[in-house]
Amino acid sequence: MKKNIIILFVLLPLVSFAQDTLKGMAMIQENGQMSGLPGATVYWLDTDIGTTTNDKGWFTIKYKPEYKKLVISYIGYRTDTIEVTSANQEIHHILKDESELEEVVLNAKKKTTSVSYLSTANISTITSDELLKAACCNLSESFETNPSIDVNFSDAVTGTKQIQMLGLNSPYLLIAQENIPTVRGASQAYGLTFTPGTWIESIQITKGAGSVVNGYESIAGQINAELVKPLTDDKLFVNLYGANNGRLELNTHFNQILSDKWSTGLYIHANDRSKKNDQNDDNFLDMPIGSQINVMNRWQYQNVETGWVGFLNLRYLNDEKQAGEVDFNPDTDKMTTNAWGSEIETNRFDTALKLGYVFPEIPFQSVGFQTAYSKHNQDSYYGLRTYNIEQESVYSSLIFNSIIGDTRNKFKTGFTFTYDTYKEMVELVDYGRNENSIGAFFEYAFDNLDEFSFTAGLRADQHNKLGFFVTPRFHLRYAPWEKAVIRGSFGRGKRSANVFAENQQLFASNRSINLIDAGGKVYGLDPETAWNYGVSFLQGFNLFDKKGDVLIDFFRTDFTNQVVVDWENPQEIAFYNLDGKSFANSFQTEINYNVIENVDVRLSYKFYDISTDYKDGTNSKPLVPKHRFFANAGYKTTVRNNSYWMFDLTYNLVGKQRFPFTGTNPTEYQRPEYSPSTNLLNAQITKIFSPKFEVYIGGENITGTTQDNPIIASENPFNPYFDSTLVYAPINGANFYTGLRFKL
Repeated sequence: MKKNIIILFVLLPLVSFAQDTLKGMAMIQENGQMSGLPGATVYWLDTDIGTTTNDKGWFTIKYKPEYKKLVISYIGYRTDTIEVTSANQEIHHILKDESELEEVVLNAKKKTTSVSYLSTANISTITSDELLKAACCNLSESFETNPSIDVNFSDAVTGTKQIQMLGLNSPYLLIAQENIPTVRGASQAYGLTFTPGTWIESIQITKGAGSVVNGYESIAGQINAELVKPLTDDKLFVNLYGANNGRLELNTHFNQILSDKWSTGLYIHANDRSKKNDQNDDNFLDMPIGSQINVMNRWQYQNVETGWVGFLNLRYLNDEKQAGEVDFNPDTDKMTTNAWGSEIETNRFDTALKLGYVFPEIPFQSVGFQTAYSKHNQDSYYGLRTYNIEQESVYSSLIFNSIIGDTRNKFKTGFTFTYDTYKEMVELVDYGRNENSIGAFFEYAFDNLDEFSFTAGLRADQHNKLGFFVTPRFHLRYAPWEKAVIRGSFGRGKRSANVFAENQQLFASNRSINLIDAGGKVYGLDPETAWNYGVSFLQGFNLFDKKGDVLIDFFRTDFTNQVVVDWENPQEIAFYNLDGKSFANSFQTEINYNVIENVDVRLSYKFYDISTDYKDGTNSKPLVPKHRFFANAGYKTTVRNNSYWMFDLTYNLVGKQRFPFTGTNPTEYQRPEYSPSTNLLNAQITKIFSPKFEVYIGGENITGTTQDNPIIASENPFNPYFDSTLVYAPINGANFYTGLRFKL
């Protein structure tokens, strides 16, 4: 059945300083639903002046009074020529389907990781194709080939990977799933491992101050994971994975289109590691043993005629880990000095509902509603210490989108509500509490199409623990010349620190816990508040007929208050309010270049300067390198009969890191002032036999880089000096894996 493509060019009124450009928007209409049309060609007849519409359907083209005829073309549709008499007129044009055209197949190379030239904020996108370049078993392992996110081990016992951005740990990031905050509170330490990599369709990384729409907690940036959709995901997907460290994994997707409006998917993830590894012979497991079962049912509703769309998710997870000494037996040794061991069991249920309505006759106006409920329960012990936490959360938001005057001036406004109840026991001390907040936000965006845009947002929240406060955020974008973008941003963030959930590695030591009560309403501490400032420059280029880009950015985070985590006494870990200054400076430069056909290279260098005023004086943040170098190379062979090879290599040089002070320990339990630098190398080879079947083999840390003696006093874990938290390099040696993917 033929479909009419309606191209609507809205030529916006031009102010006096912009009379030399013609601006408009291309849109398509199918079944009454309108959206931006990317890739349409627009040019002046008998000239070499032309452009294409961007990914939102907008275009800008140079204008002179002598230009009279504007040509519009799109593959598969009749090319038409429109009379233009002035830059202020408004044109509505319909392109007719060209039924007599033969089928045209276009082959284009899509970037698997990209920084947007058009978005006002500093946003990079990681696609599912990028995630397939490494053993992406869960969200915490999704950034191995991305230099913006640092992946580190938190300690030498639990094997948990923690991420950092701009030199700050994940609690200072807002980590969301389809724009609903998810990794927060009780799930902060292990929550990144609860989203399987195959469930992820794409990841958006926003550096610096994010949008006020998503809340007030973001300080260093935002990470949003978009999940696969039942309507567009494979009907059947199977991923099998096995590694020499004993890890086995299964991912299956079952999707079914039930009608023209309804589709559903069942997603099952299971992993198991029962093999005990102790390659460094310190009598402690290099990685915990355990298993996880993770099941999600996802429903999608879409009605293009009425403008409604909706998603409903239901998910249950059970995750069990056992760590500690090799011979530890929970049945006989739990909470005794027979052997040091730890068990962490997490049960989590969550559900989320998203509803959206796009006004069919006003496609730039929409309203969206989101609500989510989760119940997270963790029972755990570390040696002789118990830590149990249960969090029940409700999150809701209502968002209205529209324009002011014309589509250059857009706004979002709405309300959010959050409720969290915590039952938290640290040994015998009860830290239970309730937190709730209600807030309103307004965000205005001006987009002068390709040249200039800015976004200004403000939200006000009333929190039962943090009081009333206002959060401003601002982003600016300017394109001074072709393929160049300059961005600036600033914003404020505020959060209550969950000091135990966010620092669970402290329990895998015999340090005493010193919580210095300052009269605050959460653990006796004041809320954390910080300002983030950032500038960036992105320049695309063509060199030897190959495309590339250079990115340079600098961000600074200034804390007006911070809950200081003080490790400088080797027998203690202290939490207290900042008295003085604390800041984090982050500088990054990155080059992406298509060196030769099908060979892409990514190089990055990062410099961190992070300093805090501790009670004993100013010092740099421990276990954060000042210098990091990253290199990634990918090669894809020519596709023949839908079959090809992919090769990927990633190298990380991690500079020396400062150890917290250990000088008062006995000599054998001391550490030097700095760690050595480390070199890490990962590689993967993938063979795609057809669109339905592929196999892969790879290695992580294939040079076998490990940290010597990562656990202090591992031979006697019940003495006062036992400490597994001073980790700067992998504990496990080389890890080799293989797997297959099958889809229909």
